[in-house]
Amino acid sequence: MSPILNSPNPSNRSADFALPRKPLTLGLVRGIVVAAAAGGGFAFMGAFGTGEAPFGLRLAYWVPVMLAGAFWGHLCSRLIERWIDLDERPWLTVVALTAAITGPVSVLVWAVTGLVFDGHLYPLSALPYMLIPVGVVTATLSAINVFLSKAQPVQTHAAEVGAPAARFPDRLPMKLRGATIRAVQAEDHYLRIHTDRGSDLILMRLADALEELEGLEGAQTHRSWWVARDAVRDVARGDGRATLSLDGGLTAPVSRRYAKALRDAGWY
Repeated sequence: MSPILNSPNPSNRSADFALPRKPLTLGLVRGIVVAAAAGGGFAFMGAFGTGEAPFGLRLAYWVPVMLAGAFWGHLCSRLIERWIDLDERPWLTVVALTAAITGPVSVLVWAVTGLVFDGHLYPLSALPYMLIPVGVVTATLSAINVFLSKAQPVQTHAAEVGAPAARFPDRLPMKLRGATIRAVQAEDHYLRIHTDRGSDLILMRLADALEELEGLEGAQTHRSWWVARDAVRDVARGDGRATLSLDGGLTAPVSRRYAKALRDAGWY
């Protein structure tokens, strides 16, 4: 029995998931849940020629393969987003994800399918037949994630009376202590804090800073920017994008993915 490869020209294959650009833990958990559910569904349906195998064997095949694909896809997305701005080059992001995911997952599927269902590796000549279906499914899922994911900007709120103050101002360097924060900009592993007294760098992730900025009214306008609402003086639109003009001559980009949510919140 050779399910999935039940002919000399194997042409069916599963793929994994292109991960959304969310905080590491949330994105990974989401990927695991989706992968496990998809694996269970494929096992139940006997997808891609596996229907002749016992259900337990199908389950033992599909779920681990899908989980492995999800882990690899998540790693790829985390690395790729460091070099490619999804908002500016969505199609390039899809292509990069598809290229990074397809090869390793195809090799995994080639090895695991033969061992599980036939007790031996399939010949290397079967591997090319897996690249196309894996690539098509991966590209489709990558495009869905890139173009249809509804990323919401993190919005922070002014502290209510009696509520704890924001913790982030305590991280300001001594020369900026007590200054008004206008924006926080991610630069590699650092954050550049823009204030009414100038700017400086601290070692911190933007995701962590957003939690500590709660208590100051503002929002994430771009994957690399948080802006204080009181600092916004004007908005410029062009080429389908918006740019915020802030106090002190500073400008901050507005991501296409965040534009609608910020507009609905009355930012511009």
